[in-house]
Amino acid sequence: MLGLFLDSSTPIFGYLPIVLLLLVATAFPLIALAIGKVFRRSVFDRTKLSAYECGNDPVGDARERISIRYYLIAMLFLVFDVETIFLFPWAITYDQLGLFGLVEMFLFIGILVVGYYYAWRKGTLNWV
Repeated sequence: MLGLFLDSSTPIFGYLPIVLLLLVATAFPLIALAIGKVFRRSVFDRTKLSAYECGNDPVGDARERISIRYYLIAMLFLVFDVETIFLFPWAITYDQLGLFGLVEMFLFIGILVVGYYYAWRKGTLNWV
């Protein structure tokens, strides 16, 4: 019976790297947290207990309203930034795509430019 598990042709040995990876992935954060708990300082002074650990006192109310333009610009940055990531695979396979790839990429860039122009005309990119 034991010889069945020691044979390297059994399917269970295919799962051995996965089990080992799960053990390491579980043990590493636990060991790191334990080492951190042993070596960290437990003294809490005025700076440590402040809202910001940099030592600067907060100015104003923490529940202050932030302009919606901040979020709009952040979302536009994410949208345009993520969409331009699609240019990378095109640049790598440019030789294989030929004229079709070139036309498709100009179409894609054109859609991005139209979206950017629309956001600019709506005043979304103005800070003031």
